[in-house]
Amino acid sequence: MTEHSFAPFVRTLGRGKRARRSLTREEAAEAMGMILRGEASPAQTGAFLMLLRVKEETPEELAGFLDACRPLCAEHLAELPAVDVDWPSYAGKKKHHPWYLAAARLLAGHGLRILMHGGPAHTPQRRYSDDMLAELGVALPGSVNEAGDQLRDDGFTFLDLKHFCAPLGPLLMMRFELGLRSPINTLARSLNPAGAPLSMQSVFHPAYLRLHLGASQLSGDRDLLLFKGEGGEPEIRPDARTALTGLRHGEPAEAVLDAALPRQAPPGEVSPAHVRAVWRGEAEDAYGVAAIRGTVATVLWGLEKVETLEQGLKAAEALWEARDRQAL
Repeated sequence: MTEHSFAPFVRTLGRGKRARRSLTREEAAEAMGMILRGEASPAQTGAFLMLLRVKEETPEELAGFLDACRPLCAEHLAELPAVDVDWPSYAGKKKHHPWYLAAARLLAGHGLRILMHGGPAHTPQRRYSDDMLAELGVALPGSVNEAGDQLRDDGFTFLDLKHFCAPLGPLLMMRFELGLRSPINTLARSLNPAGAPLSMQSVFHPAYLRLHLGASQLSGDRDLLLFKGEGGEPEIRPDARTALTGLRHGEPAEAVLDAALPRQAPPGEVSPAHVRAVWRGEAEDAYGVAAIRGTVATVLWGLEKVETLEQGLKAAEALWEARDRQAL
């Protein structure tokens, strides 16, 4: 019997402590290409992903995965109009309201085109962006063409992975079978499927900052914002100091956004309806408004619409005051 062509990748990662090694970028691209084409069995794919998780993926491996995935994304999104901000949303919310959705809506209402993207609900007891956007009355596009129309008309759309890199969706759902998240969670955040000038990525574990940054540099990305967002979503926590890192014109860039509020206890619930009430002026929430302002300021700074984060906060306050209260 001839050995399966995917077996060498599993063997490279799974040999003994002294014999195993990381994949080269080229090997990682070949392996991910086989997975995307369905040429690796479910058992091989599960073993491959868990061995990577235990070893911890390298920037070269993540860059190789992007080499395999980005051409597929570009092919499916070729007709999409130009996007200003790539907004990956794969973590979901568990303890705080989804203020990042209001921040994205606010930016889109003032001339930016934002592509938010996510995958299937892969972690119990969390609410995900597609579900919460639907509750807010935001229509979810059924196709890339519909998403393009939304971008042209409203400046905002949400696309599920199935529209641009479909094989990754079931891989995210393997969390239910394996009991652990896999490197696919990291990969999905890094896709920037429409090639937006600025990609925003929330990284919960500090060690992953180096992974995301290194892979982006290897892939030739130019502008990237990385920070520890609330619950893993790209949302500034206004009651904590937020360190921003990433790339500006291909060079490392760093900044700090100081806390706007003392430490707050989370509400312990996730209510898009509450976000809408605050947006419409029907309820007050100092934490929520500060989270929106901080997130908007961060995006404006990342796009170089302002020179400093302090200027970004002032600009965000002006946008908030001028918002269309019926937009949510």
